[in-house]
Amino acid sequence: MKRRAILSALLALPALAASPCLFAAPRSNADIEAMRARWREFVPAGFTPPEAGSELELDDKQWRARLTDAQFRVLRDDGTERAFTSPLNDEKRPGIFACAGCELPLFTTEMKYDSGTGWPSFFTTIPGALKTKRDYKYGWTRIEYHCARCGGHQGHVFDDGPAPTRERWCNNGVALQFMAAS
Repeated sequence: MKRRAILSALLALPALAASPCLFAAPRSNADIEAMRARWREFVPAGFTPPEAGSELELDDKQWRARLTDAQFRVLRDDGTERAFTSPLNDEKRPGIFACAGCELPLFTTEMKYDSGTGWPSFFTTIPGALKTKRDYKYGWTRIEYHCARCGGHQGHVFDDGPAPTRERWCNNGVALQFMAAS
């Protein structure tokens, strides 16, 4: 019985991979550029984002006063939350995903897709919002990314995302705050 279920699931994989509903990704790089240019449409009325070029530097005491313990562990100590624990993984309303540390917009709902990993995942970013660096903590190279304004750790970017970018910006939900479009 189990063998039959496994074989049925394996036979269904090609159909799922071809499904346009599995990944709501744009079809071309031009679509992505247009989407990245439109991110301000999703910002709630009255929201003024911090300037991306102005870095926010606080000491640990100030960060602890500003963040929850879980946010501090991820944003300031490069921690990782457990998979499938963030309600933002299922967030689909129009809006923006901003850094929980400084409210810098990082992604829009249009950029999000369900990667199946248990963390909010995006196939592109708002231009200039994130900085990357190499991470060697586990004995192999990964690309870690941080908020360009406050330096808060967000997650890692991988090359197994949907077309056309093939990027998966895998983010800790606790490092984000969602602002629904008004």
